[in-house]
Amino acid sequence: MEHFQLDKRFRLLTLTIPIFVELSLRMLMGNIDTMMLSHYSDDSVAAVGVANQLLTVILLVFSLIEMGAAIVVAQYLGAKRSDKAAEAVVVALAVNIVSGLVLSGAVLLFGKQILLLLGLPAELLPYALPFLYLVGGLSVFEAISMTAGAMLRAYGYTRDAMFVTFGMNILNGLGNYLVLFAPWGLPVLGVEGVAMSTVFARLVAMVVLVVILYRRLDCYLPVHILRKFPRSILKNILNIGVPGAGENIMYNASQLVVTAFIATLGTEALTTKIYTQNIMNYSYLLALSVGQATQIQIGHLVGANEKELAYRTCLRSLKIAFISSFVVAGIIALFRTSLMGIFTDNPAIIALGSSLILIQWILEPGRTFNLVVISALRAAGDARFPVYMGILSMWGVSCLLSYLLGIWAGLGLIGIWIAFTLDEWLRGILMLWRWRGRKWQQMYMIEPAVASVKPLQANANAKA
Repeated sequence: MEHFQLDKRFRLLTLTIPIFVELSLRMLMGNIDTMMLSHYSDDSVAAVGVANQLLTVILLVFSLIEMGAAIVVAQYLGAKRSDKAAEAVVVALAVNIVSGLVLSGAVLLFGKQILLLLGLPAELLPYALPFLYLVGGLSVFEAISMTAGAMLRAYGYTRDAMFVTFGMNILNGLGNYLVLFAPWGLPVLGVEGVAMSTVFARLVAMVVLVVILYRRLDCYLPVHILRKFPRSILKNILNIGVPGAGENIMYNASQLVVTAFIATLGTEALTTKIYTQNIMNYSYLLALSVGQATQIQIGHLVGANEKELAYRTCLRSLKIAFISSFVVAGIIALFRTSLMGIFTDNPAIIALGSSLILIQWILEPGRTFNLVVISALRAAGDARFPVYMGILSMWGVSCLLSYLLGIWAGLGLIGIWIAFTLDEWLRGILMLWRWRGRKWQQMYMIEPAVASVKPLQANANAKA
């Protein structure tokens, strides 16, 4: 036990690098859309940005199953239960296909009303609606892709998902070029064309990921278990996925509320927020990658009942992520004016965005605690605590102070960014306190001889 080592596929660097590249490519895909649309019109950028806020919440619903299944699969693999891991893969795919179809229909029926509730100016609806209806109305493609990619990572095949994302970016960028810049006399399709390009790239990625997953599992996907649906496996997934995704949903829901506050400040403020966040997303990308890699590691370690090693693994990952996040955010802050100039030549947007980037340099180290430690807590089965603290801090600090500082006190985006910073640091400190308290070590584990995950507190006397 003392000399336990994970398989080489699950070493931190081996996991982190492909995840980092994949996340960078996914983020780049969104940035390509924004940069290309910025040459089309600033109004289209603001409209698509608000539509993407809603689409992000939809994707988080899919992540409820994806996240829970990835952790359950990792724990089963750590416990040497590959049969149950494969069953969890099938359950996750089936549930997210159904969820994708339902939410795609909901977007088509209620998308316009939701955009108006978010405070999108009526004059921006002609830009936002085509994008929302096409990308959101076919979001089932992304539901399947997300799930298949997460399953591959749980099995340690992080490079597969990375290569597929690379191909998806090429397709998306090429498609955007064709519909926005109209080479060879093609028609300019604007926002609608960008949406079609995004959907096509996601469709291709979905097909390729499912094929790779099928082959990686040696053509063993026990679809027959769906005839008598394995409720116990779904329950195990939901035990982790619901509170785990709940924390993310709380965050994005609070961001939707803050976006509605910003919408009252005008289109220029909305555009500044979108450009600034597109730049600063790269400052926490490495920390996010380390967090996801650590989640996979700890899932396997908890499944193997190596809790002390899991404890040390999280703290080591946190140190690496904290330093990298601070350095990268500092480099971005140094070149902030030039980076804002990539998106716009509006001097007011560049000046305000540059100020926000300086504040974000302070914010990012605090965010690191949440990205790494919350992932570790989820992987260990302690998924509810981050949700409770998220409700307290995201709404009581981020939303409330965003309104008080940004709107009531008249500080605008500067006040809102200060509220974001205080929220990240408060939650981050609370998460570290929870991990160091080691309560998670008594909450959840998989025994190698047991066919399902059992919360220890609720099933201490259950038969093995």
